[in-house]
Amino acid sequence: MGKWFKGWSAYELVWLGVFCGIAVGLTVIMKDSLFGFTVFLTGVLCVVLAAKGNLMSYVFGMYNTFGYAYLAYTNGIYGEMLLNLLFFVPMNVVGFFLWRKHQDGGKLEMRRMSLRGILWTGAACVLGSVMIGFFLSLIPTQNSPYIDAITNVLSVVSTFLMVWRYKEQWLVYIVLNAFTVLLWVLRTLDGSPDGLLMIVMWSAYLINAAYGYYTWTKGAKEAYR
Repeated sequence: MGKWFKGWSAYELVWLGVFCGIAVGLTVIMKDSLFGFTVFLTGVLCVVLAAKGNLMSYVFGMYNTFGYAYLAYTNGIYGEMLLNLLFFVPMNVVGFFLWRKHQDGGKLEMRRMSLRGILWTGAACVLGSVMIGFFLSLIPTQNSPYIDAITNVLSVVSTFLMVWRYKEQWLVYIVLNAFTVLLWVLRTLDGSPDGLLMIVMWSAYLINAAYGYYTWTKGAKEAYR
């Protein structure tokens, strides 16, 4: 495992340790199940390592994908469940190999989008959210259809941007994580036993997304010098 952390600064290692500590501490305080803890921990490891451009992000991400899909199913958020099983599972594999292909001396080559690309991406997010939200609203047991649709669409878009190594993925992740926090707040108010832990987890993702944008902006600038 040591090679995966080669070249990390002390600050970045502390950042990783703090996020893992949050996962452990909250699990103990809230007396969550071992399964819930593993979903939380692998999710934290996945996003922190992604912010660093580390291949191990996809390894931890695969387990988190299956675990989160199960939690979404038990909470009636079927769009999230299908998204994880049908999209994130294969994209974890694709992303791993594409990132490994585009490394220079073990460091991931990061990119930035054109203004035209950003505008087209934004338009696709809005249109996709409206369309999917309408269809999800037709499912009798579906909870929060339009918020679920927004998180689904933004998850797909940010994943493609991540696989293609664009720094703008983190701007999409910031919006995505904010809406996902809202989604789990609503589920918590409805009595979900997993809600509070998911709120904290996605709030941690939101903070990490801001850090990821900062890190990848620096990386993209170096690549275009």
